[in-house]
Amino acid sequence: MLQRHRERHRVRGTSWLRAAVLGANDGIVSTASLLVGVAAADAGHGALLTAGIAGAVAGAMSMAAGEYVSVSSQADTEKADLARERRELETDDAGERRELMGIYMGRGLSQELATQVADELMAHDALGAHARDELGITDLSVARPLQAAAASAASFAAGAVLPLAVAALVTVQSALIAIPATTLVFLALLGGLAARAGGARLSIGVARVTFWGALAMAATAAIGELFGTIVQ
Repeated sequence: MLQRHRERHRVRGTSWLRAAVLGANDGIVSTASLLVGVAAADAGHGALLTAGIAGAVAGAMSMAAGEYVSVSSQADTEKADLARERRELETDDAGERRELMGIYMGRGLSQELATQVADELMAHDALGAHARDELGITDLSVARPLQAAAASAASFAAGAVLPLAVAALVTVQSALIAIPATTLVFLALLGGLAARAGGARLSIGVARVTFWGALAMAATAAIGELFGTIVQ
């Protein structure tokens, strides 16, 4: 009996990893930056938490809506392509067979073997063969709008909870130190986790997220300080 040779490749998990890291990173950075900006404007503790919670909810909903629209568009494109392939298979089976042969020959198969492979795959599942080898659509890559929207909202909310928890535990005066400091730690851990899971260098993963997070918080702190002074 032929035994399958099993290999574990990190590239297979990069799609979900990218979505999770992106959502959590956005949740941490945007919420922490908002909190720092409000704290720099000398707002009260209640106003600080209200702004942070509102920003977290709005951000999670925005991520969900954006992901849903984007993935829905992808799903519509995939459905249209599959419908066109289905019509072409019904009206031009020989042409579609030659097209599949050309794909396999382009990948290095001889004409004889490419013909045999195309014939067997067309007999087994013609639409599936064209979806996979011509369009690049597989069961793993197929667009799922609701799943993508829920995952993006959940990852954003999970990231936003961290700076919100810090803001709830400290005074407004200490928030300008506590929130940026803990946020950079959260971002470093997230960047390190993503780098380790993806097989990248730990230092690069940490440096990327902490640099942009620090820059965002510095910008909002400056804006909060400026407008807080003007309003007062």
